[in-house]
Amino acid sequence: MQSIFVNALKVVSFIAVAFSGTTTYAAEKIIKIDGSSTVYPISEAVAEEFQSAQKIKVTVGESGTGGGFKKFCRGETDISDASRPISQKEMDACKEAGIQFIELPIAYDALTIVVNSKNDFVKSISVEDLKKIWAPGSSVKNWNQVSTSYPNLPMSLFGPGTASGTFDYFTEAVNGKAKSSRSDYTPSEDDNVLVQGVANNAGGMGYFGIAYYFENKDKLRALPIIAKAGAVAVMPSVESVMNSTYQPLARPLFIYVNATAANARPEIKAFVNYYLENAPKLVKEVKYIPLTAEDYAAVKSHFKAMKPGTGFNGTPEVGVKITDLINRIK
Repeated sequence: MQSIFVNALKVVSFIAVAFSGTTTYAAEKIIKIDGSSTVYPISEAVAEEFQSAQKIKVTVGESGTGGGFKKFCRGETDISDASRPISQKEMDACKEAGIQFIELPIAYDALTIVVNSKNDFVKSISVEDLKKIWAPGSSVKNWNQVSTSYPNLPMSLFGPGTASGTFDYFTEAVNGKAKSSRSDYTPSEDDNVLVQGVANNAGGMGYFGIAYYFENKDKLRALPIIAKAGAVAVMPSVESVMNSTYQPLARPLFIYVNATAANARPEIKAFVNYYLENAPKLVKEVKYIPLTAEDYAAVKSHFKAMKPGTGFNGTPEVGVKITDLINRIK
């Protein structure tokens, strides 16, 4: 009688799970990702499809590139999303913890300068003017301080926090040194906060990854960039990134994989292979820019070889090619 009762409970339990609309995952097979809010939409899209296909749970956080590397180099995550290359300080932290990493470019981004949708007086902006606005100690408070043809309108600035890879890349490309920036702006690691800030301020200006602009084109206006004196203003787009005319704000995006974990846990290797195989489609779906087929082939071969290390010297580098980057890692 007791065995019949136990079996009945098992059947009821099975039915309850089947109709609960939830999926049960093996706790020991959870893959943990954290890092860049820019890369987050890509990793989240890959994770959703992979979980559905493989029934292996993948968690994706967005604490910023710097925050993600801190967790990664403490061994708390398996994969770190990054919108800039790993720094020397972060490499040292990983080395001290005995963590080797594999650096994998997965997409391109056009770091996009945006203003309020009602701003019709700024037609384009030069890198020189961006530096005037964003340089450390900048005294620019009103738009007419940038150009006398602009109205006497207070400027409200919004940008990534200092732990963000986007902050590092922008300051390197515009101000000539990573993390070199005025501090009197509204920072956030959440790009949606930056979107709302610019959208709700007539004199607003901000910068973030192109996907967040594409998602909010009704609220914001992107500015074409003039790279240097006499150059043509270029809008951020798939075409301008791929033909290298959107400079200096086009950049690769990365995931960093814990090499030891990937070798020891087949599910991590399966996830990364799934990521690279499906990146061309999913990157485009979340409105970033896929690498070329040649570049993806090189990245896949690089991961298959499980070569740890970075193609950078510990600092962001503007204009690097993917194949050149991979070939640097011996």
